[in-house]
Amino acid sequence: MTKNFVEELTWRGMVHDVMPGTEEHLAETMRAAYVGIDPTADSLHIGHLVSVMMLRHFQLCGHKPFALVGGATGMIGDPSGKSAERNLLDEATLKHNQEALKNQLSKFLDFESDAENAAVMVNNYDWMKNFSFLEFIRDVGKHITVNYMMSKDSVKKRLSSEAAEGMSFTEFTYQLVQGYDFLHLFRAHDCTLQMGGSDQWGNITTGTELIRRIGNGKGYALTCPLITKADGTKFGKTESGNVWLDPQRTSPYKFYQYWLNTSDVDAERYIKIFTFLSREEIEKLVEKHQEAPHLRQLQKTLAEEITVTVHSREDFENAVKASEVLFGKSTAHDLKSLNETTFLDVFEGVPQAEVSIDLIEDGLDMIAALSAETGFLKSNGEARRALKENSVSVNKEKVKEDYKLTTDDLINGKYIILNKGKKNTYIIRVV
Repeated sequence: MTKNFVEELTWRGMVHDVMPGTEEHLAETMRAAYVGIDPTADSLHIGHLVSVMMLRHFQLCGHKPFALVGGATGMIGDPSGKSAERNLLDEATLKHNQEALKNQLSKFLDFESDAENAAVMVNNYDWMKNFSFLEFIRDVGKHITVNYMMSKDSVKKRLSSEAAEGMSFTEFTYQLVQGYDFLHLFRAHDCTLQMGGSDQWGNITTGTELIRRIGNGKGYALTCPLITKADGTKFGKTESGNVWLDPQRTSPYKFYQYWLNTSDVDAERYIKIFTFLSREEIEKLVEKHQEAPHLRQLQKTLAEEITVTVHSREDFENAVKASEVLFGKSTAHDLKSLNETTFLDVFEGVPQAEVSIDLIEDGLDMIAALSAETGFLKSNGEARRALKENSVSVNKEKVKEDYKLTTDDLINGKYIILNKGKKNTYIIRVV
């Protein structure tokens, strides 16, 4: 073992509850642990990242991580009763989602090497699909009392909630299904530790109980805190929804911006949880940040580390370049190097007007481009004044009244950016 796993997670603020004896158990030899992942989408979002980071630290500490895809529960659908749409997935969709999730997890976990502690992905559908209901209640259900199940906080909260419409049998028995997963992995892979968010404690300890009663063994549990934001808003959510790891769902630029815009308080917590920087490196960064918070060194390092891990160094550099386009000094060359997705992300919400390609091919004079053809400025007079004051830019470069817009100005073959001063931006979309 290279590091003490529980100790590593503790200083990073990633331990909420841990079963007594877990640390000693892990110190004895290489152990196996798992985290369950919901396969109802073909991408993880950043809400999943804490448990993924736990698995990565587990592997870095010399142990063997298992990523369990909950295909069986994906086949059942969402049992929470909170969603109007049932997430019923067929086998082909589950297989596709599992492969996509494995590709994303490969950025964090070593699945491919011949190391003894190489990561393994398993799907509980494989061992649940042939399990009959009668077999399940005979072989599993009889070992756990209703009293035990009712004592779980998750069940109590659900039943005592004023808004609750009751609790379905499926939802109530979910802890048995999850508990059986732990028992199966204990038997098949000598997996002795289950990890997850603090809301999973009840389900995880049901698994340790099944291991004790049916498997005649001992299982352990470790949970991490549910990540929150200091301002009370939900972590991992933006106005447009979840922050996904899939670049088609959340572009690397938006992903980078999410972390860059973190508050000072949150950045100091997140850099411990979402990066692999050492304790010494983080302490130095925090010190530097406190000396000059306006430089946002914590946020910049956090955003860089996690964007490079999830996407790539190139994606990170493009995101930085895109940020400079909007907020800093950049050239027409920088603008033209942005791909269209990033360009549209950067200038999201900026007013725009459509102009015919014929006008651009003929050369569109600046007065018309600023007023009559776009309405960016209210009148030809205002356009003329702005040009005389040297406050008009085309693609971030100053122009005079005699300048004409041509196809040479097009970004991605269809956009031109106009600026009046630093703050007023307008986009011409050429059609």
